[in-house]
Amino acid sequence: MSWEKELEELRQREAFADQMGGADKVARQHGRGKMDARARLAAICDPGSFREIGKIAGKGHYDENGDLTGVTPAPFLFGKATINGRPVVATADDFTIRGGAADAGIARKMVQAETMAHELKLPIIRMIDGTGGGGSVKTLEQIGATYIPAVPGWDAVVENLDTVPVVALALGPTAGLGAARTVASHYSIMVRGLSQLFAAGPAVVDGLGEAYKSAEDHSQAKEELGGVDIHTRNGVVDDEVASEAEAFARARYFLSFMPEHVGQLARRSTCTDPVDRKDEALLSLVPRDPKQVYSMRRCMEMVLDQGTVFEIGKNWGRAAITALARLDGWPVAVVASDPSYLGGSWEAKTSEKVERFVRLADQFRLPIVHLVDNPGFMIGREAEMAGTIRYGVQAMNAIYKASVPLASIVLRRAYGIAGSAMSNAERYQYRFCWPSGDWGSLPIAGGIEVAYKSELEASQDPEAELSAIRERLAKVTSPFRSAERFNVEDIIDPRDTRPLLCEFAQLAWRKLEAEA
Repeated sequence: MSWEKELEELRQREAFADQMGGADKVARQHGRGKMDARARLAAICDPGSFREIGKIAGKGHYDENGDLTGVTPAPFLFGKATINGRPVVATADDFTIRGGAADAGIARKMVQAETMAHELKLPIIRMIDGTGGGGSVKTLEQIGATYIPAVPGWDAVVENLDTVPVVALALGPTAGLGAARTVASHYSIMVRGLSQLFAAGPAVVDGLGEAYKSAEDHSQAKEELGGVDIHTRNGVVDDEVASEAEAFARARYFLSFMPEHVGQLARRSTCTDPVDRKDEALLSLVPRDPKQVYSMRRCMEMVLDQGTVFEIGKNWGRAAITALARLDGWPVAVVASDPSYLGGSWEAKTSEKVERFVRLADQFRLPIVHLVDNPGFMIGREAEMAGTIRYGVQAMNAIYKASVPLASIVLRRAYGIAGSAMSNAERYQYRFCWPSGDWGSLPIAGGIEVAYKSELEASQDPEAELSAIRERLAKVTSPFRSAERFNVEDIIDPRDTRPLLCEFAQLAWRKLEAEA
């Protein structure tokens, strides 16, 4: 006796699952310029590596004799796969079935996916397209009662944030639980023109009345309520891309910098960029005029392994650049001031961004490189109203709490409390300063008239007196005066920055490997 009949039914059920929401709805999905869930899983995972779990779960349809006539699959797919040759849990919402909302088996499938990642210590990738929640208003009528909301398995979502890398790709309109699953990640992406994210969509917002509408009319397109121009600029989502293929590539590259779980170290890659490379352009990068700006991103390309810089959150908190990169093949987390935005002054959003990034680096044991040109926390009425000092102190606290090795390069300015937030002053300062360094408790240029008010008022030639004061102070503020007192450890030729940072990376990873 064989079990061929049962295996035939299994193959039949699997075939129903492959149909997803049916040919018409799959065609409609493709017509919107979107890949279907199965195509997405095939595209993001290593070729042929995805093994689906719970494929035949869904709602069976039977005739009057109890024989199977069809299956509506659960609109959530997951399984074990590899990315860059390393094991992961890969998941995808199926928008072709009830817009990705809850259906038969979805709650337990989603819980099992998150639990699998946590218990087996595997990175998890969420490809989100729809609400992924508890259905619609019609569902309540079918149930016959309402209920106090709960999210099954959210404890596993929280545990995963503490234990494994979590990547979320918003690949369509995501609302409610779908939006929450996007945000509950270490790295998130939206696709321009394809993705929107909101707590509730325009129709729900409009239905609640005028009191729920902001100055912008929420009846406008989904894009204006929750598109990339909103959420990649307020910090809700990290990055935007132009296509799904680009989203998959960025997700894979992000994971290449990560360990598979907390407690494991990330991996070194082969480096073909010479450790002793000294770019001549570094010598003239920082202009002599303190009011002129320069490209910090250009500096990063010159001192880090070429072609490895992976910037995260480019469109928000723009006074600081946060990126993953490599030094002699070793993965590092980079925080860099951007003097082209607000002069590099940290406002509230920049501080929030730095805090989150430093915590990510510390959690996954990536050494931190800080490229410093910071004139201080942003000042003024708007900055005070935004609570800048609170967010700034939280960023400073994250740097002080971080236990991974940190190296700082002071290219130019380091002023005030923000200047002291560049590294933990109570630990060994692995720090190098360029001859263009300019630091202190406050910018000298902005305080001369106040500090020397009486001398200037008593002078017969205030302009000449002011010029003489500036000349004296220029000598006092020379970085070499600080070096005399060992207030800075080393002033270096800017061209030596890469070799010294590669030395730091080697020593930092030596320490991390000894601790593992």
